[in-house]
Amino acid sequence: MNKPLLVASPGETLRELLSLAGDPAFYRTVLRSLASILGGFFSAVAAGCLVACLSLKSTFLRAFFAVPLGIVKATPVASFIILALVWLKSSHLSLFISFLMVLPLVAGNVYQGLVETDGKLLEMGRTFGFGQVGLWRHIYLPSAMPYFLAACKTGLGMAWKAGVAAEVLGMVSGTIGRQLYDAKIYLETPKLFAWTAVVILLSVGMERLLSWLVERLGSHWRKREGR
Repeated sequence: MNKPLLVASPGETLRELLSLAGDPAFYRTVLRSLASILGGFFSAVAAGCLVACLSLKSTFLRAFFAVPLGIVKATPVASFIILALVWLKSSHLSLFISFLMVLPLVAGNVYQGLVETDGKLLEMGRTFGFGQVGLWRHIYLPSAMPYFLAACKTGLGMAWKAGVAAEVLGMVSGTIGRQLYDAKIYLETPKLFAWTAVVILLSVGMERLLSWLVERLGSHWRKREGR
């Protein structure tokens, strides 16, 4: 009975990580979780930008979207996970929850960036003959871009944490969340710590990759706009 029940040592956790790394099923599990959660994240980014643009152009749509987005922001993620288990197959759970958590953030941030566009710049653009495409490309987008990038950086972490939580509560087979759940149920503490380390490492890695992409995109955008 030398099996640790409460805390695994760094050595035990490292050995378990190395054992996982040697198992092809480990990579399938990681890729499945990444695909679902990132699918929800990117879908939310696209939908959030669309909602923000529509809200800018229509007072009715702004009021229409404000109610459901406000409800999503005010409701605990655990409540949505439990409700989603009633509505959806468990295999779609993490994608849906990730989408739901990120959508209000992106929509709110991008809309804020759009409404804070300098009116004098818009007037100047119209004076120089810019149509709607020109106004969006040269004035609206540069104004909203910092807000958009900030939402993406924050939203990725939210999507990852909410998605893994959904996998745990939904016991979604073949995912990181299910591995965490099984390790806890069977008191496999080193494995629980190892999978937790995987979650943390993937989160840090994705956030750093996104930060790098954001910096590259921002630099490219500034050069393109002559700034």
